[in-house]
Amino acid sequence: MSKNNKLNGPTQRSLRMGELVRHALAAMFARGDVEDDALRGAVITVSEVRMSPDLKLANAYIMPLGGQHAEEIVAALNRHRKYIRGRISPQLNVKFAPKMRFHVDETFEEASRIDALLRSEKVKRDLAENDGEAD
Repeated sequence: MSKNNKLNGPTQRSLRMGELVRHALAAMFARGDVEDDALRGAVITVSEVRMSPDLKLANAYIMPLGGQHAEEIVAALNRHRKYIRGRISPQLNVKFAPKMRFHVDETFEEASRIDALLRSEKVKRDLAENDGEAD
């Protein structure tokens, strides 16, 4: 692997493995395979799985439906990460299953923040002023 590859982002191989892990996790959560009080009744979205370049670590970004109790759910998933790793390992068809780390996906919150900024009066006023200059 060349040094430039790190600058260019993830490889096709790591993207493909991330998607395999994401699908395996989503199916596992949909079935309710992980027993924990914090997860009971939670609908969990696995929005992205980022793999380390050596494919030994999978960072899974999750968000529960409605965004409620996200930190509790992430903590519960991290408590059970060895169990989860063992359960998804056979589906990945790799020699070594990646270690799992779960994180709250902040992209939904960030998108809402940007949307609110774009809808603000100041931005509307600035856009109206720019439309007047184009004439």
